[in-house]
Amino acid sequence: MGTRSLFAATVLAMGMSFATCGGASAGNPFDSGPIADFMNIFKEQAIPRETVAWKGAEKPGTIVVSTSQRRLYYVLGGGQAVRYGVGVGRQGFSWSGQKSVTMKKEWPAWRPPAQMLARRPDLPRFMAGGQDNPLGARAMYLGSSLYRIHGSNEPETMGAAVSSGCIRMTNKDVVDLYDRVKVGTKVIVRN
Repeated sequence: MGTRSLFAATVLAMGMSFATCGGASAGNPFDSGPIADFMNIFKEQAIPRETVAWKGAEKPGTIVVSTSQRRLYYVLGGGQAVRYGVGVGRQGFSWSGQKSVTMKKEWPAWRPPAQMLARRPDLPRFMAGGQDNPLGARAMYLGSSLYRIHGSNEPETMGAAVSSGCIRMTNKDVVDLYDRVKVGTKVIVRN
């Protein structure tokens, strides 16, 4: 057994015992067992959610997205903000400007827009909400645009420029943000 295989087996074995100590959290739709819980720690800790100092002039409750940093900030006030790692629009699909949250949906259905279907005819025309849906656990719709801040079934894309312009978050982070945000919340996207 090579060094990498031995390391992977050790991590998996430790993860199984570590993850079963507290058991899966009750009622969390993203848990599918102790091993998944343990492995998700690595995926989500690459860009941990944290409260940070905020020097901007935005009012509390404002969302500020820095596409260059691949971060979303939810302004708390008192010189603080919650910082989340996000995935953003890939080259040719990034944007900047100001929008507002016009609608919120839990486990949203997905209908790829015509432009996306033209690029990717292999995509389904409709996908019901659920863990396999690319919009993830929650979506916040931005103005009358096709852009959303939404969860993702691809947590490994956080910190990358891979979307068609939407702001992607891990499902756990998007649920946290969704619970803080109201319809009408100002969203500022900067490069």
